[in-house]
Amino acid sequence: MRDHYDFSDSVKNPYAKKLKKQVTIRLDEDTIVYFKELAEDKGIPYQSLINLYLRDCAQSHRDLKMQWQ
Repeated sequence: MRDHYDFSDSVKNPYAKKLKKQVTIRLDEDTIVYFKELAEDKGIPYQSLINLYLRDCAQSHRDLKMQWQ
């Protein structure tokens, strides 16, 4: 290894805004089954499908309407 590295010509990672962060969430079993089946039909991992769905909700500023019964 070198004693000194020159980073003066370095550039920022253009994908840094798209980096993913690992989190733990609790989902109902039937929700997981739904997304796993849908993901199998689409040919992508179910975690990616859930991420795409949540990203779409966030980008379109979808608001949840909750009514207690």
